Amino acid sequence: MDTDEIIIKKLFKTLVFTPEELKLIKSLFIKVSVSKGDILMSPGDHVDSQFYIIKGCLRTFHIDSHGKEYTIQFGIDDWWMSDYTAFFRGGTAIMTVEALQDSHLYMINRENKDYLYKQIPEIDKFFRIKLERAFGTFQRRILSSLSMSAAERYVDFMKYYPELAKCLKNYHIASYLGITTESLSRIRKELVYN
Repeated sequence: MDTDEIIIKKLFKTLVFTPEELKLIKSLFIKVSVSKGDILMSPGDHVDSQFYIIKGCLRTFHIDSHGKEYTIQFGIDDWWMSDYTAFFRGGTAIMTVEALQDSHLYMINRENKDYLYKQIPEIDKFFRIKLERAFGTFQRRILSSLSMSAAERYVDFMKYYPELAKCLKNYHIASYLGITTESLSRIRKELVYN
């Protein structure tokens, strides 16, 4: 079994494919390698692709009209990333996707993904389930932003994403939590002394 087949089996963990299906899947994904700091998409770009992270770390963020940065999502090994608002409606990006580490990705465009759905219906179900879980995660994040203190949001982040936190800079975590880096430092000190 070649490396691509191993990655495809990791990507679609619960599914089993025929050799012909594996060949089709391999033909529709494009391998992409990016360096730390590379921008995969920027506001205004047409978005028709999403990325599966084989190895590395990406983030999706938005900069408001006052220049304040808001991190929307992080992605590490075995996660998917894109500007989903644009991807699902076929529009232009409102966010930036940046590589926080040298990263190896598989990219698939919307047309090829839709083709896979028709050719291998189990993949359609697989992505629907992933989307449902992601929607639940985003709802939980919105609720925590509305109802938790900054310290509670930080504790929650560290509880759910301890491995992710290891590869992030403080200002990335602060941006994700909607606080300043100074507030994050204060919260960390308070948690250590309590």
